[in-house]
Amino acid sequence: MATVDLTPLYRSTIGFDRLEPLLETALRTEQTSTVYPPYDIEVLDENRYAITIAVAGFDRAELDIQVEKGVLTVYGKKASDKTSRNYLHQGIARRAFERKFNLADHVEVTSADLNNGLLTISLLKEIPEAMKPRTIPISDGGNVFENSDNSSQAA
Repeated sequence: MATVDLTPLYRSTIGFDRLEPLLETALRTEQTSTVYPPYDIEVLDENRYAITIAVAGFDRAELDIQVEKGVLTVYGKKASDKTSRNYLHQGIARRAFERKFNLADHVEVTSADLNNGLLTISLLKEIPEAMKPRTIPISDGGNVFENSDNSSQAA
């Protein structure tokens, strides 16, 4: 496994303490993960995303979606088939699966839809007002100067 040294990054950042374990987990998971079931991650617009997972043959009752501590986990487990079948070729995967996705801060799962064997999970990134960029006024003694193009002076 490749190791990543994030020391240069820590010199100019504050509060990214969980970045290193997150990257290590992602690298470890990528090396051991399977390709089943296939999925797409789509950017719908600046703050909306969708994950589409091919779950052909699974009913709603056989799927489970959970979010815990910033990790979205999708489980699929087929109900036991009571009938005995004699296959010449069995190419349709009916095995259980678990797919995990690490969600960024402030990304919430808004809905899930199962249609034509595709499970689509909608995500929304809502940045709190306190986290949005804002202009900080610079004071000079008793005068406050706005940090803008016009550099207007307020008394």
